Amino acid sequence: MQYLSTRGQAPILDFKGATLAGLATDGGLYLPASWPQLSPETLEGLATASYAETAFTVMRPFVEGSLTDAELKTLIAAAYGNFGHAAVTPLVQLSDRHWLLELFHGPTLAFKDVALQLLGNFFGHFLGATDKLTIVGATSGDTGSAAIEAVAGRPGIVIHMLHPAGRVSEVQRRQMTTVAAPNVHNIAVDGSFDDCQALVKALFNDSAFRTEQSLSAVNSINWARLLAQIVYYVYAGVRLGAPHRQVSFSVPTGNFGDVFAGYAAYKMGLPIAKLVVATNVNDILARALNEGDYSVGTVAATATPSMDIQVSSNFERLLFDLHGRSGAALAAAMQGFEKSGKLALSAEQRAQASALFLAERVDETRMMQALQWAYGETGQLIDPHSAVGLAAARRRETELGGPIVTLATAHPAKFPDAVERASGFRPLLPRRVAHLFDRQERYDRLPADAEALKTYIRSKA
Repeated sequence: MQYLSTRGQAPILDFKGATLAGLATDGGLYLPASWPQLSPETLEGLATASYAETAFTVMRPFVEGSLTDAELKTLIAAAYGNFGHAAVTPLVQLSDRHWLLELFHGPTLAFKDVALQLLGNFFGHFLGATDKLTIVGATSGDTGSAAIEAVAGRPGIVIHMLHPAGRVSEVQRRQMTTVAAPNVHNIAVDGSFDDCQALVKALFNDSAFRTEQSLSAVNSINWARLLAQIVYYVYAGVRLGAPHRQVSFSVPTGNFGDVFAGYAAYKMGLPIAKLVVATNVNDILARALNEGDYSVGTVAATATPSMDIQVSSNFERLLFDLHGRSGAALAAAMQGFEKSGKLALSAEQRAQASALFLAERVDETRMMQALQWAYGETGQLIDPHSAVGLAAARRRETELGGPIVTLATAHPAKFPDAVERASGFRPLLPRRVAHLFDRQERYDRLPADAEALKTYIRSKA
């Protein structure tokens, strides 16, 4: 399997190279050169497979040439052996058509664990005894803690995780800042998540600094992150009737990574009727898909901080296909976007996207109503981000084919204040993380300035 950059000018890499590189040297994102196919017979066979067996079947063609079958099976088993549910990502039925796919049974109670536990294992496997890797990442809440959990204490790896100061929940922050491992450095940035993300891209685009520090990425700009997320779409789909019945998914998203993994599953042959792109009031993705207006606005702070994003980095991967998989055309479009903050989708591109995607903007009132409905009608307590996905799924129900699966992306206890306001019930942290508020925090604060960040990283090398 070969991986190419969305902007067409970076070297073509194998899976190991794309995983360690993260962002392509031309500023683009890596994608497989072609999509392996899951035949109807293969999908039928996965209906009774374990999560680990499903992961092996889905991932195997993507890692060919970089990992043996035995190595891949070992890394998968290590990644998912410490999840709090034997099914790893269990399905829960809410009504005749609506289901939740619970993605929060990993060590940090968020869907990012599904990918980052495995990515940490990939890094550990690919690094030699004397190799060094400096991970620099930005988080709107959940990526940071999951990435830190995956690499804390690993030899040869130093991680610097940026979060927007005051714009993540207290549980999210403490899950990052109370990790005492000496290779972990947390940075609160004076700005928004988009500022954090821009800093990470600036460092990767500085080729001298990138080489000097051996930079790599854990954000969803890293293809290996999305590869791991394809698995749970397949795992859920075959349990609800695939390949003989279509399934729809509603995905709360800000950065488009999670929903792009669903797109990848669709391209591989999973019969997905629709993917609902559920955004909060930071609605650049809804505007792009509904109106063709991919333009940057002001980030509004909400009760769903992991979605408080205006520049959705993974949208570039879909734009690559909407530009005919032409790296040159996409590079020109993205250069214009980076200068002006605006990019227009043509009517033809919107029509192509709408064959699979629906987009829905959900404000805080509708989010709270969905959370109240889930708790009052079904007894299921969900977090605000999952409630955004459920609100969108219920609003667009008549347009969706087959069972409708909402991705439940975080444990409700990660956002106790918002959940309590909506339901009247304050969720408790699971026992395995109940000591979180007893541990001392450790982090530094920096301005949203690339040179200041470089100086900081060099000081910790």
